[in-house]
Amino acid sequence: MCGIAGEIRYDGNAADEGAIRRMLPCLESRGPDGEGLFRRGPVAFGHRRLKIIDLSEAGGQPMTDDELGLTLVFNGCIYNYKQLRDELQSYGYRFFSTSDTEVIIKAYHRWGSSCVRRFLGMFAFALLRHDTGEVMLARDRLGIKPMYLSASGDRLRFASTLPALLAAGDVDKSIDKVALQHYMTFHSVVPAPRTIISGVRKLPPATVRMISADGSFTDELYWEPSHTRRTDIPADEWPALIHEKLALAVERRMVADVPVGVLLSGGIDSSYIVALLAEQGQRGLTTFSIGFEAGGGESGDEFAYSDIVAKQFDTVHHQIRIGRDRFLPAVDRTVAAMSEPMVSHDCIAFNLLSEDVSKSVKVVQSGQGADEILAGYSWYPPLAHVPYSEAVDAYAAEFFDRPHADLAQQLNPEWLIDDDVSREFVAASFGRHGADTAVDAALRLDSQVMLVDDPVKRVDNMTMAWGLEARVPFLDHELVELAAACPPELKLAHGGKGVLKQAARGVVPDEVIDRTKGYFPVPGIRHLEGPMFDKVRDALHAPAARSRGLFRKEYVDRLLADPNTARTTLGANQLWQLALLEMWLQDKGI
Repeated sequence: MCGIAGEIRYDGNAADEGAIRRMLPCLESRGPDGEGLFRRGPVAFGHRRLKIIDLSEAGGQPMTDDELGLTLVFNGCIYNYKQLRDELQSYGYRFFSTSDTEVIIKAYHRWGSSCVRRFLGMFAFALLRHDTGEVMLARDRLGIKPMYLSASGDRLRFASTLPALLAAGDVDKSIDKVALQHYMTFHSVVPAPRTIISGVRKLPPATVRMISADGSFTDELYWEPSHTRRTDIPADEWPALIHEKLALAVERRMVADVPVGVLLSGGIDSSYIVALLAEQGQRGLTTFSIGFEAGGGESGDEFAYSDIVAKQFDTVHHQIRIGRDRFLPAVDRTVAAMSEPMVSHDCIAFNLLSEDVSKSVKVVQSGQGADEILAGYSWYPPLAHVPYSEAVDAYAAEFFDRPHADLAQQLNPEWLIDDDVSREFVAASFGRHGADTAVDAALRLDSQVMLVDDPVKRVDNMTMAWGLEARVPFLDHELVELAAACPPELKLAHGGKGVLKQAARGVVPDEVIDRTKGYFPVPGIRHLEGPMFDKVRDALHAPAARSRGLFRKEYVDRLLADPNTARTTLGANQLWQLALLEMWLQDKGI
């Protein structure tokens, strides 16, 4: 896992090496083990390295193969790199390292841009052809690894984080009004290619962009699972198929030249990962759970369940207890680590968890993605009997933070736009072919958009802030394809994720399978009081916030007077949502 950056010029001038050097310090936490820089005429690449596979200097980046005339910067992991290496060697390719990075170079030379279809893993990379000056940008199927873009005049810059592009300079920092509407309505999700900043975009997941030396480019969407149910598989066979695919996904994600641990929340998803690894013969597995002080009448941990799993599978378990003394100082650090503003309160939990976990291991497996591919959230059951013609309104009623009409009383007039862009976005997604039911359409949208720009991005940003690589087996694309074709009634059964619960039965302790679904509890954010409330108030009253004038004064004053009553549709604190955006903008100097 690493941080990448680069500049591509189209005007005949040499790439700005200084811009790369300004970006690299922003990527140091993603790659604390080394730094590299490459420049060839109009193209320059920069890299910060986290040593996971091939710990020698031969695995360093940017990696150039002089014989093939190719240079690569790569962030991620190709889990089947050894198999691909063997295949490529059979074609006569010679290797100078044991890294997955070099496998990408050879794979591109052999199969061209279609090489991405052969990769099992998570990745964002840029590859230069020396002979033509063509550059290939690529992002993995589920958008696990980020790639941000900044275009200006006759050049394009890319980086693993948005702040790195800001550090390079020459970026339009104005707020994108469409993105602001999404932030306020679509549960703080801003779909690709937009970000909240007008001058920064992101390469969509499952996309290859081929950029010619003159700046012209083509985009190819190289993967999309079908959400049309398979009728050739009997209902009683689905749990075994899910179990088999998940077991393979978990096994794949143990590939590393360093130890791999597991983030164990105590829910079925992470518990199943631990159980499968134990079933595969893993011994002495290191697991980690986090808990907070209770607050607002709400418990701050789920240790009772994670302890059951750790004991049954004899893991080397770490309970990480976070006191209030650590919580408040972590807020600023968490906001600084965000490439985009993310309102989910467990961002802070993941940041603190990653800080402690990174002292023990460099790689962990995590359970993100199960809810989005196997219908684990509360908004899916209400869609089960909705006619497809009414699906968009039903989804919006369950998921959107507020109706578009409410924005007129919450945003100042200059920030309003007439179009209900979030509803239009959902309608366009639901209107595409390939989804049989309202539930299928919602799962397709959530797994390709919401998942990418909320849970997955949250985990990437917070773990990489501490040089910790997180792997997400539920987002193995073969498992995602299988889950997409599974009849929705099997996924909705037993209170959600029914087919997964059936698959786990006899493997995961029953107490964990049959428990009420939990969420990462962070009482200090869900219930604002004391110093945390002061921080929120100060962010919204800061001179930059007043000058910007995003929110109506009367709306802010009403929330501050009663900070814990106004909630979004899904229960998020509206005051925190506003303050988080302001804290992020102020942190980025916007």
